[in-house]
Amino acid sequence: MGYSGMAAPMPELTCLPGDWWDPAWQSMKSPGAGEPAPALWDPAEAPAPAAGTTQPQTYPQKPPPSWAKVLAATLGLWTSRHLPWLRRFSRRRLAAVALGAGLVAVAVGTTGLAAAALSPEHAAHLPARPSPIPAPSARTVLPASLATAQQAARPVWLSVPAIGVRTSLVDLGLLGNGTLQVPSSTAIAGWYTGSPRPGTAGAAVIAGHVDSRSGPGIFFWLRILHPGDRVYVGRADGTMAVFTVTAVRQFAKDQFPTAAVYGPVPDAELRLITCGGVFDRSLGSYLSNVVVFARLSG
Repeated sequence: MGYSGMAAPMPELTCLPGDWWDPAWQSMKSPGAGEPAPALWDPAEAPAPAAGTTQPQTYPQKPPPSWAKVLAATLGLWTSRHLPWLRRFSRRRLAAVALGAGLVAVAVGTTGLAAAALSPEHAAHLPARPSPIPAPSARTVLPASLATAQQAARPVWLSVPAIGVRTSLVDLGLLGNGTLQVPSSTAIAGWYTGSPRPGTAGAAVIAGHVDSRSGPGIFFWLRILHPGDRVYVGRADGTMAVFTVTAVRQFAKDQFPTAAVYGPVPDAELRLITCGGVFDRSLGSYLSNVVVFARLSG
């Protein structure tokens, strides 16, 4: 006959955090309960009980989880508690975000490697910027409006105090393919004899090397000149032409503005030319030119 009286009071249930479990705590709350093995139980692995026996069954133990699984589970629990907004993202979105981040990292790394591969060997350690040098003093030429080819002597030296340059000048012509000849040494610059003499009407052209395998060339720092810097050209008769920088430009060699650099101009101007931009190892040369534009000022 069943009992119909008042039911016995139920034990108090205390909830603990979902990611916490302690076998000792379970034994204390449930006296007589055996401590479970620290492994997952799979009913399919349980051996069949022997007939007529009351011996407790034993089950094979699985190896403990790897550190990778433990770390992944811990990270998942932490993010679900402290970063609940991640739940709104599906696995596909998270995978897409991870893939995008990976592609960005690969792109950045590839760009860095390409830049390193396209740079000359000695560019890994750039030399210190040169200290300015005193401006030379000599007799200046007539104003540009009065200067003529007959009044100007051949240029023999060049000085650019802002970048510490003072060099003698050699004569340069054209090569068989029509390109401008360059000085045989990286330590000196050259005046293109097909251009006007510095200080006369027109654009005088002086060229020099930016660098070589042995180190920086005479025009290595040409690119850091600014409008207002002075350029001095000494001539064989002891006179000197003083120019003021008006612009510094870089042009791709396949888009070089020949007319703007070598073309006729009404005033006395000067062009300083060297290589620049990216160095292509396969071609053994730079892909651009740096051109300094200057105008006679004294």
